[in-house]
Amino acid sequence: MKVVSCETHIVATPPPHVGGMYWIFVQLRTACGIEGVGEVYAATFHPEVMSKAIADVFSRYLEGKNPHHIERLYREAFSSGFTQRPDLTMMGVLSGLEMACWDIVGKAAGLPVYELIGGKVHDKLRSYTYLYPKDARGNYDYDNVELAVECALENKEKGFTALKFDPAGPYTAYSGQMLSLEGMDKSATFCRRIREAVGNSCDLLFGTHGQMTPASAIRLAKYLEPYDPLWLEEPVPPGQSEAMARVADHTSIPVATGERLTTKYEFHDVLKNNAASILQMNLGRVGGILEGKKIAALAEVYYAQIAPHLYNGPVGAAASIQLATATPNFLIQESIGTWDGFHADVLKEKIEWRDGYIIPSTKPGLGVELDMDVVKANSPYTGRTLHLSMDPRPYDVKEQSSTDWKRKPEA
Repeated sequence: MKVVSCETHIVATPPPHVGGMYWIFVQLRTACGIEGVGEVYAATFHPEVMSKAIADVFSRYLEGKNPHHIERLYREAFSSGFTQRPDLTMMGVLSGLEMACWDIVGKAAGLPVYELIGGKVHDKLRSYTYLYPKDARGNYDYDNVELAVECALENKEKGFTALKFDPAGPYTAYSGQMLSLEGMDKSATFCRRIREAVGNSCDLLFGTHGQMTPASAIRLAKYLEPYDPLWLEEPVPPGQSEAMARVADHTSIPVATGERLTTKYEFHDVLKNNAASILQMNLGRVGGILEGKKIAALAEVYYAQIAPHLYNGPVGAAASIQLATATPNFLIQESIGTWDGFHADVLKEKIEWRDGYIIPSTKPGLGVELDMDVVKANSPYTGRTLHLSMDPRPYDVKEQSSTDWKRKPEA
């Protein structure tokens, strides 16, 4: 079996762009006619650049090769350009191509990928969602605690047993910073009010994205501990696991991290330094499904768990579902709501979600198929904004609660 072609689709998401500004899908085809789909989660460069990078990596390391040979593909791409280092963009490209290879391998075998990487462990996967509170005009408002409580109750009624929210302040290119007292009090208020509303029916997942110094994160954790969140997410910027370990050592709240990390090497650094007990790898960035499986095995040795990150499209979600289904130390999977909206539109058949759980597909491969009419109708992406962006200004205590901080970058 040989892979003979690769096509990249940059799909623009409709407003309000839940899951990012665009999704990068890759489609591989073998000489015998089997197609596989993958997704790249990489936001460092504009997708025009990523398309060229995908074509380059495909032509060098996958074209004419057997899609079963995942280890060979990983090692050659990882070593590209005499590097042998966790290059974020390369690993994003590799992740999408690797997923698509697994999709082909599963289809050729007539089995879901999870049956090929250890076999089904979980019949259903506990899931969580961010809170997406809407005001009376239907606009998202993430800073109104009353709307957050209302949204939390709605999701509890749907069946979710874990809810994530992120009220701690802006993410700037100059993070980490020391949060203001106002920001810490606001964070505690969100936790208190949501905990009072949902009781013990739902875990609270406190989202941050590296915007604090270790000292600030330790201060914030003391504000949050009375409400017993399941985790404090990425409290300091990625790359210094010793700094995150200082936070973990000073709070009873479990620390979670991983959406901006890649490869087993970076996750091993987190584990060996006791920086986090919950790993949130994104399979479209980390190196693909097999690399995710290796990271999960490392975590198992440290009695840590995985909670795959997902803020992109449904193909990356499908890959995460395959990994989670076959992983003993799986904790919870990020959902984007109940997989409705554009996440459903772009697939021929949506991801199955029932009463708080994702139900793994029994179809071969990744278990999803793109609706190419929808893909083509929303391609190419013509904006200039990246998938996700950070505020270009330094953190300002007086402005941190102002509406000016909440402006969206211009496309």
